[in-house]
Amino acid sequence: MANIITIRKSREFAKVYNRGKSKANPMLVLYVLENGRDYNRIGISVSKKVGKSVVRNRVKRLIKEVYRKFSNINESGYDLVIIARVQASKAQYCDIERWMSDLLRRHKLLEKKD
Repeated sequence: MANIITIRKSREFAKVYNRGKSKANPMLVLYVLENGRDYNRIGISVSKKVGKSVVRNRVKRLIKEVYRKFSNINESGYDLVIIARVQASKAQYCDIERWMSDLLRRHKLLEKKD
């Protein structure tokens, strides 16, 4: 899938926050809710605590790119909301990738590689 389908409306974010399951690690928080569709939707939230707009946009780009890498592997039919924590402002691609795969595995959306 070339394009990432995003969650944009605040009521859709609120639905995932209220009804979804969450797991967290020091870098990211991931909320997951089944959406009944045959594709995943992703929403990314980066607060102003993370940094100024340049830093926040960089973090969003890193998260999108890591998700794009995993989008072919993980299961379909879920709404995912990813919240970046303050430590994500200093993270490199490999850090975001490691923490994202950890969260996807804990939600059982990604198989563990042996």
